Amino acid sequence: MNPRRRWIVGAGALLFAIGCSAPPRMDAVPPEFQNAAAALGEPAIRTWDIELNEPFKQELIRAAARARALFDSEPGPTPTAYYLALSGGGSDGAFGAGLLCGWTVEGSRPEFAVVTGVSTGALIAPFAFLGPHHDDKLRQVYTTVSTRQIATQRFILAGLTSDAIMNSAPLRRLLEEIVDEAMMHEIAEQYERGRVLAVATTNFDADRAVIWNIGAIAASEHPDALRLIHDVLMASAAIPAAFPPVMIRVEADGRAFEEMHLDGGTKSQVFVYPPSLELRAKSEARGFERRRVAFVIRNARLDPEWANVPRRTIPIARRAISSLIHANGVGDLFRIYLTTLRDNVEFNLAYIPGTFTATRNEEFDPVYMAQLFDVGFQMGSAPGGYPWAPSPPGWAEADAARTIESPPPVDPQTR
Repeated sequence: MNPRRRWIVGAGALLFAIGCSAPPRMDAVPPEFQNAAAALGEPAIRTWDIELNEPFKQELIRAAARARALFDSEPGPTPTAYYLALSGGGSDGAFGAGLLCGWTVEGSRPEFAVVTGVSTGALIAPFAFLGPHHDDKLRQVYTTVSTRQIATQRFILAGLTSDAIMNSAPLRRLLEEIVDEAMMHEIAEQYERGRVLAVATTNFDADRAVIWNIGAIAASEHPDALRLIHDVLMASAAIPAAFPPVMIRVEADGRAFEEMHLDGGTKSQVFVYPPSLELRAKSEARGFERRRVAFVIRNARLDPEWANVPRRTIPIARRAISSLIHANGVGDLFRIYLTTLRDNVEFNLAYIPGTFTATRNEEFDPVYMAQLFDVGFQMGSAPGGYPWAPSPPGWAEADAARTIESPPPVDPQTR
């Protein structure tokens, strides 16, 4: 290439890169105002995952009171409260989707009092929350959608100089199509019955996980409620660097700010409820005891997956990230298990069996997803239902019980 042509190509590439640079953003919320920042002007619709804010807690109490009033108006004992937690896992969410649809066919799938979701689990959560009449949509999304219907590749310079290497506009369009006004109103109706739908994102400015009460947003009647629901679902599934962050406008100290939200899985792969909620103690204090059962669907294998890793930077980095996600996901299961054990909540776990060894041809490969959906469906629809594990693999219930029990006092004379 002659010098003139090299100069023209270089100048053109530079101009293209400048034109594709990351879009500007509003000011992030300063540290001193983070706890006061509110979306839609409603502080009760979200909270940090560990330090629950008071408006959020009071909103949950009101939801529980509505459920209790509904039960008290009907004869018979208080019904069991069923919780469903859906984990991240990208296209492996096809497993959880298939399991839910198979569970419907088997006949024992309950109505869940609480449904939570992270990343791909956040996308499944609204369908699971509203019940079996949305199974067809769930099947469609997790067996027919391909990568290009989720995100499109940006030109390499645009990817390097912008905020992600992919453009997730196709996923936004898909969400707007399937999570519409009618679905939002249906979520609001169920929230008025005391049922809770919650999704987690990560606030990258604060480096903290945020739990969003989707039912409270839907029931707020705010004109921007549906847009915020789309934003939260998009953010929860936005893999950092791969998908663009979702910028959510909030207000604090009488001023407007912008928060950067991304994949909730960067903080936790799955959650049922924050341990600080102290469910058993709070229920006993309010005289509202009932049987509680938690179902946790981990959209991943739990056994180590062998791979012949090439001796190159990107494959090694990819393997390291995969290993971190795997380890964090297992850690989340033990945290949930010990919390449910403390609160007398029955624990049930499902995960992708190690016998499933199909490979993808692309990140969201419809053939791979259809195969995995079928695995979940067959296991969920089998006679007697899915074989739920009563504890995380490798740790027996008795071990965990001994861990949380107070040790007997030690006589100093016997030491």
